Amino acid sequence: MLDMLDSYILHALHIAPRAPFRLVGEVVGASEQTVARRYRTMRRAGTVRVVGLVKPAVQGLVDSVVRISLRPDRLDACAEALTRLPEVSFAHISFGGSEIVCSLATHHEGRMPEVLRQLARTPGVLEIDTRMILHAYSPPGADWGRLGPSLPEGAVETLREHQPRTTPRGRPVEPHEEDAALLAALAEDGRASQAALADRTGWTAGRVARRLEALERSGTLFYDVDLALEKLGYPYGATLWLTTSPAQLHETGSAVASLPRVVFAAATTGAQNLMAIVMCTDTADFYDWLSRRLATVPGVTGYTLSVRLRTLKHAASLVHQGRLVAPPR
Repeated sequence: MLDMLDSYILHALHIAPRAPFRLVGEVVGASEQTVARRYRTMRRAGTVRVVGLVKPAVQGLVDSVVRISLRPDRLDACAEALTRLPEVSFAHISFGGSEIVCSLATHHEGRMPEVLRQLARTPGVLEIDTRMILHAYSPPGADWGRLGPSLPEGAVETLREHQPRTTPRGRPVEPHEEDAALLAALAEDGRASQAALADRTGWTAGRVARRLEALERSGTLFYDVDLALEKLGYPYGATLWLTTSPAQLHETGSAVASLPRVVFAAATTGAQNLMAIVMCTDTADFYDWLSRRLATVPGVTGYTLSVRLRTLKHAASLVHQGRLVAPPR
């Protein structure tokens, strides 16, 4: 479980992922050295990781969540094949071992993406149910109060003032080939210093700073906070597939996203038109959430759920900026 200082640090990073440790220290009430030490300890433990990612739409990609039904005796082979695919950003096995749920970003060209063809040809795969993400309801950092102690609003505003400003009505720019080394370094460590990025790219620190600003301001480059929630006291995870009417879609989706324990909620295509990811402490906590929290949301006419048994691949958070994304290639 997190103590208050660690929780404050993680909340600060959700608001401003590349904020200097000095600034984070100011808003959390600790020294720069203490914040840096706490963050590095959590990063080494695999609790948190900040990554820099390219907006999928810039590369002509769409975000989807995929449910793969399979024969339990082929689970290990399918899981190994799935985790090798670069398009897959996260994946987990559902309880019972007969389903894998994953997210991927693929080109949408009016035909089945090649990655889905590869999955369909994998021995043991019985059915593939692909759902496009139409709209995400979860705002960045707003849900932290459901995970741990949160910063006061004044501290949040201070951090937001130091966030990169996106150009109004600006259009994301396609990264250049020469950006490959920069983007690869940020995909490994989104908090890498400009000096470290200059070393990786062979550029000057000034050139790194200018290119980062251009990519950030255009909306091409954003930063995500990857959390291992099971290490934060929430080992029980479930994905819910919910149904509501089109007239109530936005109201119901927004209400589900605002519930405690919900770390991601989105409108999707498919038989059920909403999905939500819920993190709880145990089965009793999840039952309480279903019977007392979800039950208060108007417009939910039905649901099914997939309980997470084991995480296969965890490359990007579902919390930040409301996107299911794959690392840049």
